[in-house]
Amino acid sequence: MWRRGAFFSVVVAAGTLAFGQAGAANASPSSPNTIAPSSRPEAGKSVASAVSTTLSNDQIKQLIQKVAENDIENDKKLRDYTYSEREEEHRLNGKGEVASTETRTYDVLEIFGEQARRMVSKNDKPLSAKDAAKEEEKIQKIIDKRKNESDSEREKRLKKEEKDREEGRQFVKEIADAYNFTQLGNETVDGRDAYVIAAEPRPGFEPHRKEARVLTKIRGKLWIDVAESQWVKLDAETIDTISFGLFLARLHKGTHIVTEQTRVNDEVWLPRHTAVHVDVRVALLKNFDVNLDVSDKDYKKFHTQSKIVGMEELKETR
Repeated sequence: MWRRGAFFSVVVAAGTLAFGQAGAANASPSSPNTIAPSSRPEAGKSVASAVSTTLSNDQIKQLIQKVAENDIENDKKLRDYTYSEREEEHRLNGKGEVASTETRTYDVLEIFGEQARRMVSKNDKPLSAKDAAKEEEKIQKIIDKRKNESDSEREKRLKKEEKDREEGRQFVKEIADAYNFTQLGNETVDGRDAYVIAAEPRPGFEPHRKEARVLTKIRGKLWIDVAESQWVKLDAETIDTISFGLFLARLHKGTHIVTEQTRVNDEVWLPRHTAVHVDVRVALLKNFDVNLDVSDKDYKKFHTQSKIVGMEELKETR
């Protein structure tokens, strides 16, 4: 999925993860990695940054535009990597208490532009032979589809990918206009200097694209790497309910999302951690009754034009 800018990527990712678990599509307060609304990240709060630059409003808007464009480029480069993803889902009861916890770990692959996830463990235990076979079959179907792809099918797919990229570029143009940005200061994150920028929806903003409507319902704070104009951390909160599809899924007002990126191979910034926390006092647990914590790691680079082989061939090469 094209991320199309930091704010949009966070909301779509949260919606896909949360409601996928609930059956619509694709972090717990007690989890040590979860950041609850009452303890939002203050990256480098006790560390004095070497950067003292104060940006003008125009400079902030230009920076945000650059960051959003870089985000699209990161998404393109992600296709050159495999990685491991661990999801931790905490399902809540009517009192907002954790009723059950489930974890799933995936190998995330890219098969000629199509992302595929193969589950390798559930609740931190290897899959049963039957479930593992189902996961292998799922991947094999994707491989077979690509191996048997005709020239016309490939051309159609590539045109669709380019259309997605162009839509992403068009969306990016709206981000800088959707918010009033304020520089809160400069901090150090993971030893790197970062600007800290607050973003509040701009009154009167009229989105040109349907997707951009979500921007009016999110406020947030970004930590932006000074040297590379990449967002390092994003702390976002929905200030109104956001619906996905035909009322199939919702992110309630008060949903809190914290996501972080990390620099990989000195060439790209990729996801490291995302926590989605429900404010049960606001959401009332009618549609969104889980907290999620997602960690990505072990990025390994490969080449998208490598030969496609079957699962048995892959096993033989290991």
